Amino acid sequence: MRPKELVQHWVDVFNNADAETIAALYHEDAVNHQVANEPVVGRDAIKEMFATGFAAADMVCIPENIFEDNEWAILEWKDPMGLRGCGFFHVVEGKIKFQRGYWDKLSFHRLHNIPLEL
Repeated sequence: MRPKELVQHWVDVFNNADAETIAALYHEDAVNHQVANEPVVGRDAIKEMFATGFAAADMVCIPENIFEDNEWAILEWKDPMGLRGCGFFHVVEGKIKFQRGYWDKLSFHRLHNIPLEL
């Protein structure tokens, strides 16, 4: 699967809130770094990150653009509540090796009534 196709599939799985299936899209030693948080290393930890996130909030990813450049795909997204962000996915041998995401954590917490950590 090409990087752009993999990211489109990632969006579909994300929108189904399926932590098990989304984690399977990553390499065993992948890194997911949502810059508002510390990097998450390894498929099992990434699965736990998504499971926790899906349990805390009803998240929806609406792609605005998906670009591809060699092994990289870039996702520009919004959600129905007005939050926007982008993600960079390094795809190696059909799986995500590295992901970095940019979004406003304070706005996300406020929109979903999630208490802020101190």
